[in-house]
Amino acid sequence: MRIKSVLFDLDGTLIDTAPDMAAALNHILEQESLEPLPLEQIRPHVSRGGLALTKLAFDAHRDADEIESLRLRFLDYYRQNIARHSRLFEGFEEILQRFHLHDMPWGVVTNKPGWLTDPLMLELGLNTSCAVIISGDTTAQKKPHPLPLLTAAEAMEMDPQDCMYVGDDPRDIVAGNAANMTTVIARYGYILDDSDLDSWQADDIIEYPRQLLELLDI
Repeated sequence: MRIKSVLFDLDGTLIDTAPDMAAALNHILEQESLEPLPLEQIRPHVSRGGLALTKLAFDAHRDADEIESLRLRFLDYYRQNIARHSRLFEGFEEILQRFHLHDMPWGVVTNKPGWLTDPLMLELGLNTSCAVIISGDTTAQKKPHPLPLLTAAEAMEMDPQDCMYVGDDPRDIVAGNAANMTTVIARYGYILDDSDLDSWQADDIIEYPRQLLELLDI
C-alpha cells in the first residue's frame, strides 16, 4: 500500500533539540550550584519530556516537592532560547523538498506543548510547509493514545492507513499502531543504546533520515 502522507514526532525525530534542552537544563543546574551534565547523558532522555529531564538532573540533589518549580524554571529558560542550536536532523532538507515535489503532505504530532512547539517550528521556518501540527495539548489525549494521530490524519483529509508515523519513543509506535498507521522507528533519535527495538513492534527502523526516502520509494 502506497503511503500518501508522513507524520513525525518532533524531538529526536524531525528536529535535534537536545543541544538547547541540555543547555537549559544545565543553566538551572548552574543556578542551583550543581555540576552540569554532559550532553551525552541528557540526549537519550530528551524525548521523555521536561519532567523526566528535571528528575534526571535533580532527583539526587533536591526533594520531590522541589521538582515542579525546577521543571517550570527549566522550561521557561528553554522557551527563551528555544532555537539557538536546534536544527533539522541531517537529510531532512532533501526529504522535505522531495515531499513537496511529490505533493506528499507531512506533519508533526508531538507531546511537546503548543507554547513550545509553535515557536520552535516558527523559528526554524517549518510552520508554513507542514500540513498539520498537533501538540501535546491540542487534543484531549496525548501519545501513546492514538487520538493525536487520528486528529492529524483527519486534518489532512487522509485515511490513517495511508499515513506513516515516524518516532523515537515506544509511545510513538504504540500510538501509530493503534491508529492503524505504518510505524517507523527513528534509530538515530533519542534512544538508549540497550533499548529492545523489536519489542516496540514497529513496521520498520531507519538508521538515518534519508532511509525514509527508500521506504517511501520517492
